[in-house]
Amino acid sequence: MAKRSSASSVVHVGLTQFACVESPKDNLARQLRLIDAAAKSGAQIVCTQELFTSLYFCQGEDHRFFNYAEPIPGPSTKALQAAARKHKIVIVGSLFERRSAGLYHNTAVIIDADGSLKGIYRKMHIPDDPHYYEKFYFTPGDTGFRAFDTAVGRIGVLICWDQWFPEGARLTALQGAQILFYPTAIGWHPAEKAEYGKAQHDSWETMQRAHGIANGCFVCAPNRVGHERVLDPSGKPYSKAGIEFWGQSFISAPNGEVVARASVDEEQVLIAPCDLARVEFSRTHWPFLRDRRIDAYGDITRRFID
Repeated sequence: MAKRSSASSVVHVGLTQFACVESPKDNLARQLRLIDAAAKSGAQIVCTQELFTSLYFCQGEDHRFFNYAEPIPGPSTKALQAAARKHKIVIVGSLFERRSAGLYHNTAVIIDADGSLKGIYRKMHIPDDPHYYEKFYFTPGDTGFRAFDTAVGRIGVLICWDQWFPEGARLTALQGAQILFYPTAIGWHPAEKAEYGKAQHDSWETMQRAHGIANGCFVCAPNRVGHERVLDPSGKPYSKAGIEFWGQSFISAPNGEVVARASVDEEQVLIAPCDLARVEFSRTHWPFLRDRRIDAYGDITRRFID
């Protein structure tokens, strides 16, 4: 197993982004090629975009798309495990999990540098927005928020819509996570892009950078690119304009600084060195974890305070 040198606290993190096509086989092959490129460029841990094996099928509610799901471990998990073992790297992969008949999750697999499956995280927050109809497909996660010890450090994994909830980031950081990964599939409705596009993207990035600041950790968000139109059985798109995914995968430091950002529309492997010593520095110089008033937060578990 490729352990980090004791003389260095630097971990080279890789994120991959690409435009998915209809064929899961082709998407998996492309993902493996990008992982190979990331490893050859020095990445020690690689995270995929959300649901990388397919188009973003949640643009419509269609029972056909349950056929995209697979068990964990299953074919895609095993392919990622083989890649991790080959390159001696850690891999975080986002998959559509078939847990049982009628029970499906949006799930991330965490694979260590020896190819072993360290564990899974099931997406906890499930959206239901126009053409993001995830509640039709995904049962809310039951793993809770988790941190995982890997060959390159202690990491946390959350998924896309989880990005908007500070509670998930906090609970993962409180378990010692030094890097938070957010596999993502987010973009613009083209008709809204001119009016709201910049603000929507800025909100998305700012929210996650704030998680890094509040918890003193690195944040890494790989996102897909491409303009996807998912078709119904008659061949018509569920959304006439589709979704234009905005890419711009990024890595931010514990002070919120963006240290690397990918392009808007190009396939890319994004790699940046993350010095985990900065986590300790941040948490001691900005001691938010020390100064939390845990005696006063009981009402956070209530839906609303009357």
